[in-house]
Amino acid sequence: MSTTATASAAAYAGPAAPGSVEFDRLPPPWEPTPVRPRLPVGVAVVSVVIAIFALVMLLAGLLFILDSYFGNLFPPSIEIFQSIDLLGAFILVVLGAALLSIATALWNQETWALWTTVVLVFATTAYLFFTGSITVLFLIFVVLLVYLLAVRRYFY
Repeated sequence: MSTTATASAAAYAGPAAPGSVEFDRLPPPWEPTPVRPRLPVGVAVVSVVIAIFALVMLLAGLLFILDSYFGNLFPPSIEIFQSIDLLGAFILVVLGAALLSIATALWNQETWALWTTVVLVFATTAYLFFTGSITVLFLIFVVLLVYLLAVRRYFY
């Protein structure tokens, strides 16, 4: 090796140990990105149905509360639940808001929403079973329960 090659190699090497190799630029370190699985179609349908039901409950409660406090603001024919009282209307608003948050979390594939929905579907299925109401609705809830348990790997 010539002296100029040795001098230039020493200038690039700097304080590195002899025999080691240094590079000017390295690629950025690899960091795994979380893979978000696709939303199953059945979960999307369940989420939309729960959201519609929640909006109906929320709207019914709010209409009754507004009608109670501000007089006859709305005609009685648009009240969805006509035989509730003020406490029942507040309960409808709270349940509607809770179901709306569950529907949103199901759409975003959050695990707590899946297990909350599984518990609610199981409780409804058990209620229908023990009251002897084994109808098409009971079978729909059984299929929904099995489906939700089958797609649990899509939630994180």
